[in-house]
Amino acid sequence: MKENTKRLIAFICAAACAAAVYTGCASAEAADPVTVEQTKAAEEQTQQQAEPEITPVRDTVVIATESEPPTLHPFDHKSVTAGYMNLLTYSCLFMIDVDTLQPVPDLCRSYENVSETEWLFTIYDNVTFHDGTHMTAEDVKASMEYGRTFATTKDYTSFWTDIEVVDDYTIKVTTDGPYALTLFNLASIKIVPKALIDEGNDFNQNPIGSGPYVFQSYTLGDRIEFEAFEDYFREGHKAQIKHMTWRIIPEGSSRTIALEAGEVDLVVEVDANDVARLESNENVAVCKVDGTRLNFFSVNTEVYPFNNQDFRKALNAAIDRDAVVAVACNGEATKAIAQTPVIFEGGTDTNAVDYDPEAAKTYLESSGIDPETISFSCIVSNDTARRAAEVVQAELLELGITMDVENMDYATQLTAIMSGDYEASIIGYTSSHPCIYLSGFYHSSAINAANLTRLNDPEVDRLIDLSKTQIDDAERAATLTEVNEYLNELAPLVPLYQTRVVRAANAKIGGFDVSASGNSRFEDIFWAE
Repeated sequence: MKENTKRLIAFICAAACAAAVYTGCASAEAADPVTVEQTKAAEEQTQQQAEPEITPVRDTVVIATESEPPTLHPFDHKSVTAGYMNLLTYSCLFMIDVDTLQPVPDLCRSYENVSETEWLFTIYDNVTFHDGTHMTAEDVKASMEYGRTFATTKDYTSFWTDIEVVDDYTIKVTTDGPYALTLFNLASIKIVPKALIDEGNDFNQNPIGSGPYVFQSYTLGDRIEFEAFEDYFREGHKAQIKHMTWRIIPEGSSRTIALEAGEVDLVVEVDANDVARLESNENVAVCKVDGTRLNFFSVNTEVYPFNNQDFRKALNAAIDRDAVVAVACNGEATKAIAQTPVIFEGGTDTNAVDYDPEAAKTYLESSGIDPETISFSCIVSNDTARRAAEVVQAELLELGITMDVENMDYATQLTAIMSGDYEASIIGYTSSHPCIYLSGFYHSSAINAANLTRLNDPEVDRLIDLSKTQIDDAERAATLTEVNEYLNELAPLVPLYQTRVVRAANAKIGGFDVSASGNSRFEDIFWAE
């Protein structure tokens, strides 16, 4: 069932105070005269007693996450956890709206699409970087060009042919023909100081941007500390919480216990087995949003036996997704059989291979591969993925295929699968737009980045490239449907489930939103007490 609640909580606590007023008339002198000093002392004591005790507003928050970010760099990664860190320290020309998943201006004060291939963007003239320097159009141009030097950014930095600085706060961007994703792509390009780029600054060690929080320290395997940026340019969104700590707690039950004990205030990845328990706790608020993240059994299509299409279809037909959802997610997900999230424009189950043990045997026979000769390893990095892998392991054994489950930390897992140094893995991918999802995950240019299956198919590339140029919604939808049907036929991976985005927090935290793609504006949270 689709969850309608998107806002975690937005408490406004009000206290109504009543004061009793006493009046009296004396017709005779008091038996014991009262001195002026005594009168003043009594009045002061009364005033002190009448003044309510003021509880200071909390200015710290502790957030628990399951994975260590592989980097704090603005470009050199495809990590969800690193993306959370980037949201704190960097700003872009645009940002993706939490509710609509559409790009809205961030650093950009105004913009104009002056022709099919030319855009003008003007930034605010009052933006300061964390190092105290002033942002200009030169920083924007340098950042866009710098981002383009990383293999992990090709899906969102390759759309322009020229960038020109018009004046101190305006740039002109020229594209190679009409391009429908210009604003979406600019919502991924973080702006950093040109001077630091020129100096060769290590943005992993020294992540200087213009975001709402300033990086303070990183204790590997434990925590990352941030402080609110007092000169943040978005006046209405300056961080209300001064100190923000991210705790790295890999085990799901440990994150839940830490929240219940008050050791952490917000959990980003809630273990599915603990959702009902947390929902019954009056001191905890749980938020669920139908998400765009697809979780899957990814295989390396460059290596045997996964380079065999019929073998991949046999894997798809052999795995009971309902069992995966029940065991791995405790029912807090929706089974998936399509190669991309069906929630997106053009999403479809047409040509997808669903659970069918007999069909699995038929596909395996067509592949010409003897299952008794196949043995491989599946790498995982968290509890949910491990439980899913154990279901897959049991299902494949029914076909005579041996699969081992190997645990490793998230950063090591990402390095392995992005470089192609793996056979299989349980992992997921998310985005805010179907074209961005397809381009980032299935286009051949994303090999060694987010193209985890390492699919290299000219027709897939052609259709993805075409969809990004189609301004007309109907034309783009038709192309997206075509490429999705084709991907379902190729079966480069085994879709497992589409998750809900689940967050849990202390019930006194307000202002916390989460999008279907899993992102939040952490600077907007506050303590409602």
